[in-house]
Order: sequence, then C-alpha cells, then structure tokens
Amino acid sequence: MIEAVTISGLLALLLLLTVLYTKRMLRAQQKYTEAKTVLNDIILSYNKQLHRQDNKLALTNHKISEILNRETLISKALETHDKELRVLAEKETSSVSDRVFGRIESLGQELNGLKTLKDSLLVRVSKIEKENAHYREPEPRIKSAIPIKREKALAPLTKTELTVLELLATEREKTAPEIKKQISLSREHTARLMKKLYAEGYLERSADKIPFKYRLKEEMQKILKNPKQEN
Repeated sequence: MIEAVTISGLLALLLLLTVLYTKRMLRAQQKYTEAKTVLNDIILSYNKQLHRQDNKLALTNHKISEILNRETLISKALETHDKELRVLAEKETSSVSDRVFGRIESLGQELNGLKTLKDSLLVRVSKIEKENAHYREPEPRIKSAIPIKREKALAPLTKTELTVLELLATEREKTAPEIKKQISLSREHTARLMKKLYAEGYLERSADKIPFKYRLKEEMQKILKNPKQEN
C-alpha cells in the first residue's frame, strides 16, 4: 500500500515537472519567435536604408559624371575657339600689316611724284620769270624763311624717332640696317620707323640702290641744329 502511494506521488511529481518544463519551453520558444521577428524587422529596416543610400550614391555619381562630361566638352570647345581666334588674329594682323605697308609705300610714291611735279613747276616758274623779267620791277628777296618753332615741329615724334633724327643730324646719311644697330630695334620695326619718318616729310632718301640711304631734310637739319628757334 505504501509503495503504491509512493509511486503515485512520484508519477504526479514527474507529471508536474513535465508540465512546468513544457510551459517554460513554450514561453522560451515564444520569446525566441518574438526576438526573431524584431531582429528581422531591424534587418529589413537597415536593408531599406542601405538601399536608399545606394540609390542616392548612384544618383550622385551619375550627376558627377554628367558634370565632368560637360566640363570636358566645355574645355574642348574653349580650346577649339581659342585656336580659331588665334588663327583669325594672325590672319587679321598679317592683313593689316600688308595694307599699312602698302599704303605707306603708295604714299611714298605719291610724295615722290609730288616732289617731281614741284621741281618741274619750279623750273617752269623760273623760266617764265626770266622771260618776263623786263616787264616788271624785280621783287625784293626775302632775307630768311619764316622760322618754325622747334617744339611744334618735333611734338608729334616719339623718343625713338627723335633719337633717329638726332643721329642723322650728326652722321648725315645712314641706311636702316645701320640705324638698327644704334637704336636696338628689330629689323622690321626699324624699317617701318624709317618709312614713317620719310612719309611724314622729315627725311629724304636716295633710291639709286638698296638699302636706301636716309638723310634729314634741310629744314629739319636747321631745326635740330638750332634748339633756340622761336616763332
């Protein structure tokens, strides 16, 4: 009898322990499921955030690539325009220089023609005066020409041009290459300078051989040798 009660008690105790263990296992499984659900939610949210960041980075990279491509195209366009402008500038400079030199040469030829015409007219006037001398009384000779003020005559000239005139006033005649050595200018610059002074009537030149020899006109020689001239 006592053994039967003891066995029954043990079975009841075992059953109770089994029920308690089963409840704890169920509770642990429920908590594990809840924790797993929360963890999955966190992982899903994190993945969504990563995906959005990836999309933003991809969009940013695309925009940067577009900007770099535009800058490359702009740089190439600027280089092309710069080359075209340089070519146009060189062509325009060359064309202007040719026109200017041609005009200066043309003016020089016109001045030579005018000088020849003047000499011819002077010869004719002298001849007419001699032929008609007995019809009128001789005119009194002008003792001296009206002087030209030095400052007024030399005002339009640059310092380099004045140097050239003073050099010719001292050394009489010189070619453009000879003057170039003494004023330290390029050959082209010196040639243009001498043609300008010749065209403006400051110089004469002998055209019997090349290079031309330049010399001061007589009136300029007087002005440079007499710095105290007045009106």
